[in-house]
Amino acid sequence: MKAVVINEYGDESVLNYTDVARPKPQGDEVLIRVRASAVNPVDWKIRDGLGKVFGLRLPVILGCEIAGTIEETGAAVKGFRAGDEVFANLGLLRNGGYAEYAVSGESDIALKPNNLDFENAAAVPVGALTSWQAIFDLAHLQSGQTILIHGASGGVGSMAVQLAKVQGARVVGTGSGRNEHFVRSLGADEFIDYTKQKFEQVVSGVDVVFDTAGGDTLERSFQVLKKGGFLVTTVAPPSQEKTTEYGVQAAMVQLKPSGVQLKEVSHLIEEGKLKAHVETILPLSQVKRAHELSKTHHAGGKIVLRVAE
Repeated sequence: MKAVVINEYGDESVLNYTDVARPKPQGDEVLIRVRASAVNPVDWKIRDGLGKVFGLRLPVILGCEIAGTIEETGAAVKGFRAGDEVFANLGLLRNGGYAEYAVSGESDIALKPNNLDFENAAAVPVGALTSWQAIFDLAHLQSGQTILIHGASGGVGSMAVQLAKVQGARVVGTGSGRNEHFVRSLGADEFIDYTKQKFEQVVSGVDVVFDTAGGDTLERSFQVLKKGGFLVTTVAPPSQEKTTEYGVQAAMVQLKPSGVQLKEVSHLIEEGKLKAHVETILPLSQVKRAHELSKTHHAGGKIVLRVAE
């Protein structure tokens, strides 16, 4: 089968579109014929060398976000069968999505929303699950509360806006001015153009901050939380000193695959309450171009690799 393999860490030049052996599902695993695989920043960060930190053993097939059709099931699989159309977050340790076939645990997949094609379905799992686990599992966002979402137009932030609105929260999103219409179309009640305004001068007393930017944005976010509020970030462990200083809670979300949560996400998509936003679709063979685009941070939506028709 065709796959994108890295045999060493480095820039786009280490991405090898080549032939490898097709994997075999074991026990509670399924073999998925991948139709589309989404590109995420963590993919090129692993390629650049983050894979060493994660303890990944080379060679590695990148890609953790896929949609496709089950080709084969392990002997212990009970809930799925060959021919089922599914989507999944494979997880950082498994990877393998930049390939014609990938193996996933049964507990990590869900049936693909019937109103999405494979390219749009592949763009959902990482953003939706990261947001779900951040704002619901960690921050326990409730109806009537206010949440400030940094990077509200990004793959994760855009999902967070929609999920927060489904929960009945008031949403304030930050981003560059060119993305205001898009963020408001997702349901955001207020938008702050960070190139023109400092968010801490505009909002205060929020219940939850969801940060996807890190750095100075993360540090300044403590100021806008009410006492007992919750800051959750995707970027780096938040300062415990500032947590104590401001009398709030804080945590870094670490994405975990979850077929149960993906099933809930699928229902929301089928009900029209949640949507993906794909900007660029490229063939798997053009993975180097896809990584180059992702690293610019200028993509207005997800970049998806079409693996098979």
